[in-house]
Amino acid sequence: MIDFSALGLHVHLPVQVVAICIVFFVAGIVKGVTGMGLPTIAMGLLGTMMPPIGAASLLILPSFVTNVWQLLAGPSVIALLSRLWLMMLGIVVGTVCGSWLLRNDSAGWAVVGLGCVLILYAGVGLRAWQWSIPPRMERGLSPAVGVLTGLITGATGVFVIPAVPYIQALGLKREDLIQALGLSFTVSTIALALGLARGDALRLDNLAASMAAVAPALLGMWLGQRIRRRISPASFRRWFFVCLLLLGIHLVLQRLL
Repeated sequence: MIDFSALGLHVHLPVQVVAICIVFFVAGIVKGVTGMGLPTIAMGLLGTMMPPIGAASLLILPSFVTNVWQLLAGPSVIALLSRLWLMMLGIVVGTVCGSWLLRNDSAGWAVVGLGCVLILYAGVGLRAWQWSIPPRMERGLSPAVGVLTGLITGATGVFVIPAVPYIQALGLKREDLIQALGLSFTVSTIALALGLARGDALRLDNLAASMAAVAPALLGMWLGQRIRRRISPASFRRWFFVCLLLLGIHLVLQRLL
């Protein structure tokens, strides 16, 4: 039995292991259908069970494996990396710096930050704003978006704001968009692991727990990719954002009330 006490979950009961596996299975389904959402769903749900730093440690391997799968599923890795490398560099710098906040959150405000990020992301998704970034602005915006995304990632463990709206505004083809999101999430995951390791918050027992979550995440992603062919993506995304909104509100109220 894996010792989950290192994650802030002070029990060894099978029901807790099952709960964590279910979280990553559900998060994998969402990622399989939409191409994103595993870290967001996992951090939100795990945030109700353990401190965010424990949830972020548990997230590392499932997020890395599923995002590398997504990244390598298309033909445009080199072209996208050449186009977005300044953003990726900004993500690394911002995440490593921002992880100081997560490592030193003795008052529990990381939960509020996590909830606020989920609410913001859900609000943007439900409004379905359509942005467009002119190519001439990319070189200036990419590093700034990367650093801001990294700071939020380091502080909350969530990779999506403002990276996802920015990448969606670049006018990429659907498969390139999915692959670009995979690139951003992969770099964010690696940077988060570096940030946690830098403060000795990523220990071997955390990695063992994270490894146990890989299989349900992959199974969920595989199932989600098949579900995607049978349902309306727009309807699924709408309910996905509604659930994120409610989860974010719950996390904020859980800390403030």
